[in-house]
Amino acid sequence: MQLRPEQLAAHIAQPLQALYVLHGDEPLLVIEAADAIRGAARAQGFAEREVLVASAGFKWDELFLAAGNLSLFGGDKLIDLRLPTGKPGREGGEALQRYCKQLPQGVVTLVTLPQLDWQVKKSAWFSALVGTGVAIEANAPPLARLPDWIAARLQRQKQTTPREALEFIAAHVEGNLLAAHQEIQKLGLLYPEGALTPTQIEGAVLNVARYDIGKLRQALTEGNPARCARVIEGLRAEDAAPPLVLWAIATEARSLFQKNPGRRRAARNALLHAARIDRMIKGVAKGDLWDEFLQLSLRMSRAN
Repeated sequence: MQLRPEQLAAHIAQPLQALYVLHGDEPLLVIEAADAIRGAARAQGFAEREVLVASAGFKWDELFLAAGNLSLFGGDKLIDLRLPTGKPGREGGEALQRYCKQLPQGVVTLVTLPQLDWQVKKSAWFSALVGTGVAIEANAPPLARLPDWIAARLQRQKQTTPREALEFIAAHVEGNLLAAHQEIQKLGLLYPEGALTPTQIEGAVLNVARYDIGKLRQALTEGNPARCARVIEGLRAEDAAPPLVLWAIATEARSLFQKNPGRRRAARNALLHAARIDRMIKGVAKGDLWDEFLQLSLRMSRAN
């Protein structure tokens, strides 16, 4: 079965199928689809999850062992199989074909792949996956459809804006759906629910450059405390919008949590600190806002 990304929400509201295959040229959409399937699996009682990364040297017996190693305490299981290269090799291809012929009971298997070329799509192992399970190809919308995609995302946070403003955003984020996603999140932080004017949209985009939010994120990623302190001071002098500053730091904290398992405790503490700053911005907690930004950014830069 082939599904479009926009059909997935309705599909996973029903009992899950035994096998899902995700691939496409847009990492954001692949990640979101995988998160949705994992969330549905938890909601439907698949409490146990095992992650397998089929990189170089992966032993394909691990897939079959994971499928047979169900919890002694009952409950169903999600096997999260990731193929970063999209090329399992001869042994992996044969293993995937065997696996499709004997899908285990009480198990949902999620296979995540990158963008695939036409040769891979015609391979026997990929045909077996698609023929057995539910396949979702998550590709970025073309520029002509990008304004509609942005409008749908804005509607999720109960915001709207005229077509010209949607096209303005699209022109600035074409080819980078993650940037579009971040711009939309930023609008939700800056403005209340309801209609947004083109002036508000343009101002929010231009403010990113003016306030050097990008430089702050770069300093955090580089782990440069001195530069973080200078950028924070510059943002303060420019009277930068506090929700934007918090968004930049929290985004890096979430990225650290996802990409560096060894630093998850530090990232979790940073996110708790960010939540406290968010309460200060909303006026429900007291404190020196910019001093908190400085302390949080220094904490983040040392964690990277």
